[in-house]
Amino acid sequence: MANQSAVTVGLEDLRNENVDFSALEEAFGPESLGIIVVKDLPEKFHKLRHELLSYSSALANLPQEELDKLESPASKWLVGWSCGKETLKDGRYDTLKGSYYVNCAPGFEEQQKAVAEKYPSFPEYTAPNVWPSTDLLPHFESTFRELCTLIIDIAALVARACDKYASANIPSYKTGYLEHVVKTSVSTKARLLHYFPAPQSQDRAATDSASDEDDWCATHLDHGCLTGLTSAMFVDEAAHPPRTGASFSPLTEMERSPDPKAGLYIHSRTGVVTKVGIPRDCLAFQTGEALEVITEGKFKAVPHFVRGAGAGMGGKVARNTLAVFTQPNLWEMVDEKRDFAVFAKEIVERNH
Repeated sequence: MANQSAVTVGLEDLRNENVDFSALEEAFGPESLGIIVVKDLPEKFHKLRHELLSYSSALANLPQEELDKLESPASKWLVGWSCGKETLKDGRYDTLKGSYYVNCAPGFEEQQKAVAEKYPSFPEYTAPNVWPSTDLLPHFESTFRELCTLIIDIAALVARACDKYASANIPSYKTGYLEHVVKTSVSTKARLLHYFPAPQSQDRAATDSASDEDDWCATHLDHGCLTGLTSAMFVDEAAHPPRTGASFSPLTEMERSPDPKAGLYIHSRTGVVTKVGIPRDCLAFQTGEALEVITEGKFKAVPHFVRGAGAGMGGKVARNTLAVFTQPNLWEMVDEKRDFAVFAKEIVERNH
């Protein structure tokens, strides 16, 4: 197992289209880890990240009857709260983490009914969002929306850099296509994640093999274009219990993970499992399968998994993070024959 630094670019370089093709190849190309880190983010990003990841603990600690109200079985639990609905690779249900899914594209609400009528068999992309009451989590929705919009805006700049590369290297490439997809999609989805403190009886800190670690979030490929990832927030919920309602306040973030093995792992092309760190003040963007198809394999999607903090670390350490999956609209073409609706259905059937 290896530790490796991801390729890092500055936000201004993205805005000014100053990212070298060699950096994109190193980040996303055939020999890459499939991830790029963006630094020098606006000040509001740091505040929004801290608040939303604090809300993740507050949400996951709500009474079960309140969490039940936030479930959306109609969307196959891909909207609202979800816990214990996913199966891991050995067939067990995953109760080690809770997820809160939002169809987060600006403009989704305005188009939701029309898209749902056009694609009745895709409720996971078209079902209306579910939000907790403002009495319980006062500014949860506004914080969530603002952070996701900021991440999508930065994803569009990464997409623009990818477009420039693709136009120069793929004869048939449609100019500006990836940026168009990221900016105009109403299929983009966010997943706020809460990895519960590990049960004391289940000491994952002692496990070294990738297969043991893998049970936190089974190895998978993202199937969209670019996945925006915040760095994880580790919080000791025993020392700093999450509060709800009027007494909610952002939690005290631990300086670093108490478990050096917790984090994001990528299966490199050479078969090496590599742990990749995302600095707290940065955003990472990871490649998905739709991007690989759209760029005719120039940029590769990479298998990855996530591991929370093991037991035996002292306190009750939870891990919170946010992933924003920029996905094409269901009607956008990913290749000459398939739109994203057909493409996504194929992937879901393959994975299940």
